[in-house]
Amino acid sequence: MPTTQTYRKAGKPMQNLTPQKDTAAWIIQVWASFILSFGSTAMGIAYLPVDGWVKGFMGMGLTFTVGSSLTLAKTIRDNHEASKITARIDEAKVEKLLSEHHPLK
Repeated sequence: MPTTQTYRKAGKPMQNLTPQKDTAAWIIQVWASFILSFGSTAMGIAYLPVDGWVKGFMGMGLTFTVGSSLTLAKTIRDNHEASKITARIDEAKVEKLLSEHHPLK
């Protein structure tokens, strides 16, 4: 089970940061749609009235498309996660500078 992180912002109360978690219904829907779309496309390719090499070519295209989609989704997620971490680090640096700056000294 994920833990809850807390932090203090310059004079502000502690805030809880809970990791975002998908619901079971969403996970089931995502997997069902993936399996249904891949399976129906593969079945459509299998029943095409063309030669075997054409079916093989289309099957390879389907496989590479799915692999590329998974890679793209992972890359987008990784970039989003990195930007969230970078933004928090930048915010902490600015808050530290502001808390150390005393204009009347």
